[in-house]
Amino acid sequence: MATVPATTAVRGSGRLLIAGAAAGPLFFASALTQMVMREGFDITRHPISQLATGGPGWIQITTFVVAGLGGLALAAGVKRTITGGVGRRALPVLIGIFGAGLIAAGLFPMDPENGFPAGTPEGPVAQMSWHGVAHSAAAAVAFTALAVAAIVLAVRCVRRRAVPAAVLNGAAALVLLLPMSPDHMSLQIAANGAVAFTWTTVLALSLRRRHA
Repeated sequence: MATVPATTAVRGSGRLLIAGAAAGPLFFASALTQMVMREGFDITRHPISQLATGGPGWIQITTFVVAGLGGLALAAGVKRTITGGVGRRALPVLIGIFGAGLIAAGLFPMDPENGFPAGTPEGPVAQMSWHGVAHSAAAAVAFTALAVAAIVLAVRCVRRRAVPAAVLNGAAALVLLLPMSPDHMSLQIAANGAVAFTWTTVLALSLRRRHA
């Protein structure tokens, strides 16, 4: 039976991990550009997801989908490179849920509200649409899954006596699991996104370096 050469397998895993590492920087480069360019957007009032509304909303929808595909690539890379020990089965599944959740969050955009896009009435939407509900649910599932993945990795690091890495993974999970503050929700969502994508990027790059 034919076997895949080790160098080919390593290169394939490396490409998956690079795709996973790139997801976060690409997401925030796109989001930050839109924040500056789109009239009326205010990060203190509008969550990043609201960029997916209005005429140019397709850009943020695409951004979500591309980032989600990067998450799925990372899940596949993790499955190939973490083949033993704590988390070898759970981590790819949890990270895959994160990636799939991002794709769903993009395909089901939230509702316009609080004056954005320009021309939208002020104040929250009177009744959430079905796709707004689906967006919120997908995002909640995605970030919860990633928080659990960070906890699993923290346990793995403890078992390997890598204390600093365990602490950092635990801290990431804690941030992602903090309840949302109604008064600062958009800023907290942005912070959660930064923590989540920093975690995925660091994980992808560390695994690639280790298995290069």
